[in-house]
Amino acid sequence: MRNLISACLFIGVILSVPEQSTAAAAHENEEVEEVVVRGRWEKPDGLSVSASQGAVSQIEIDARPRLRPGDILEVVPGLIVTQHSGAGKSNQLFLRGFNLDHGTDFATSIDGMPINMPTHGHGQGYTDLNFMIPELIDRLEFRKGPYYADVADFSSAGAAFFSTASSLDSGIVKAGIGEYGFRQMLYADSFETNDGDLLAGIQYGQYDGPWVGTSENLSKYNGLFRYSESDPDVGEWGVTFMAYDASWDSADQIPLRAVRSGAVSRLGTIDDTVGGETSRYSLSGRWHRDFGEQQLTARAYAIDYQLNLFSNFTYFLDDPVNGDQFEQVDDRNVYGGDLTWVRRAGDTLVHRAGTFFRLDDIADVGLYKTRERARLGVVRQDSVSQLTTGAFYDIDKTWNDRWRSTLGVRADYFHFDVQDSNLPRNTGTASDWRVSPKLNVVRTLSRNTNAFFSAGFGYHSNDARGTVITVDPASGLPADKVDPLVRSQGAEIGFRYFSEGRLNVSASLWILELDSELLFVGDAGNTEPTRASRRYGLEVPAYYRLNDNLLVDFELALTRSAYTGSSDDGDEIPGSLERVMAAGIVASAENGMYSTVRVRHFGDRPLLEDGSIRSGDSTVWNLGLGYKRRNLDFRIELLNAFDSSDDDITYYYESRLPSEPLGGVADVHFHPIEPQTYRAYVTWYSDR
Repeated sequence: MRNLISACLFIGVILSVPEQSTAAAAHENEEVEEVVVRGRWEKPDGLSVSASQGAVSQIEIDARPRLRPGDILEVVPGLIVTQHSGAGKSNQLFLRGFNLDHGTDFATSIDGMPINMPTHGHGQGYTDLNFMIPELIDRLEFRKGPYYADVADFSSAGAAFFSTASSLDSGIVKAGIGEYGFRQMLYADSFETNDGDLLAGIQYGQYDGPWVGTSENLSKYNGLFRYSESDPDVGEWGVTFMAYDASWDSADQIPLRAVRSGAVSRLGTIDDTVGGETSRYSLSGRWHRDFGEQQLTARAYAIDYQLNLFSNFTYFLDDPVNGDQFEQVDDRNVYGGDLTWVRRAGDTLVHRAGTFFRLDDIADVGLYKTRERARLGVVRQDSVSQLTTGAFYDIDKTWNDRWRSTLGVRADYFHFDVQDSNLPRNTGTASDWRVSPKLNVVRTLSRNTNAFFSAGFGYHSNDARGTVITVDPASGLPADKVDPLVRSQGAEIGFRYFSEGRLNVSASLWILELDSELLFVGDAGNTEPTRASRRYGLEVPAYYRLNDNLLVDFELALTRSAYTGSSDDGDEIPGSLERVMAAGIVASAENGMYSTVRVRHFGDRPLLEDGSIRSGDSTVWNLGLGYKRRNLDFRIELLNAFDSSDDDITYYYESRLPSEPLGGVADVHFHPIEPQTYRAYVTWYSDR
């Protein structure tokens, strides 16, 4: 019966055509032109400095069916979003041959506030996007490679900048319902005041998941409130408050041998008491003013963030009696801001300079042994103060109607102060700094075609605890400190052909080297150095607008990654994706019907350095079919439409089940793609 319904829905998608549905989108046919002048269809002349940067609008984000909020990032060509745990946890990211874990080497921000969390309880650069309300994201700008002077830590592979809406064309009331206990409610609207605009958005969601033997019990609240004004004498300014609170239970990855033996279902779990709770509250402000040929922008923010995360990846390997469950804690306040100055000297020269600071005041970043979420002992318990400050300058020069260049440099300084209350010998301070030059050259080949050359240096920071460590907290043996900052260097050549409103296609051939992939391993409480590495690859995204009713896109990313230098262990980088493909069709009809078809594929990858164990590849189809007329929008989404049984993520390591030898068993551990599921949404738009 389910397959029959799926087939009928697929036929309906093919025979119908989706018009883009969005909070900020036009609702009448005469306003469709707004669709083709934003995001992918913005004319890039004078904006792009590399072939691998771009932007997408809310319309393009909303057109894609998604299982979770973090899937928004898959609008970045070549980027894959997966999950190995509960829906309340940060997603796993893959890009340009990196298993980015939860964000290392990929920088993210929203309205100027950083999302990555350094020296985090679970993983360096931890990026949790669950606090966002996707319907209120107005724009996402992405860049790949370390070529941009205004981007700092975690940006070697790339960066994404989210901007939320300041006002809405109409109010929104949206309700969603689906299989496995999916429920969602959203209210959002904006109001004109005497002097400005007030926007409010509140969202509630819950989800049980398809898992056997456990329920995710996800419950989450999101809020966004913004007031903004524009005055010629004062400038543009606004204040934004965001709120997020969630709790959930997890179905973590499981060993393949347990499934093959019948001990657990493929959708089962070993430890049904893992999960977590988290919150994020922020207050931010922005001010911008034009002074003739000059512009000044100032931003400031304060974030209160907490996470308690319970996991168990090895079951009974380390502790045969109580099990290996552990709790990771992160409790911090983040304060920061930046100031950017832009000066235009005629039509051919632009100076840009900026400075920023960020202070992470971490009251508790800890790792604890637990059993059924009750603490049994302390592995690490630290308080950390981490200060980051820096400045950048670049100059953009248009030499003639054929040549343009951007030359930039940035300097960054880090200071770490770690207080270990459990092992005082791991208390200490450290500091480091980096100067990173950048260069971009643009050559206009024709009215529609540009060629690009980009090169630059970047870096990622390491966990502050690793920079001062002297004793391994798990074994008690001496431990080596890691470098606070790890340099990267990259370059690419590329081209873009852009026919306004019709075709946007680009290609880039890139290379990226890291001095060392040194990481703090939050799951173990110690540091694990790896060797220097080199990655290179080819990316080809193409977007074609056949007419007002049909848009087609195709994205291909091929990568080769390897450690540099010889080793008996081998040169493969575990988890490095070599092949990513994605494609989609978005279509609409005059009668209000609309539909979308999307497919995403990522190839197999090595799980060990010698390449002897590899994961399988993964392919998933998502479909959407809807009807929209005037104030009402009804949509059905079919996620994992053909019920793929591929894996979302795969690892290879040792674990132990209760009846197994004390030394444990090395095995593949995986988290499956969630099975086919239906979700239906009804959205009502208010009249102005």
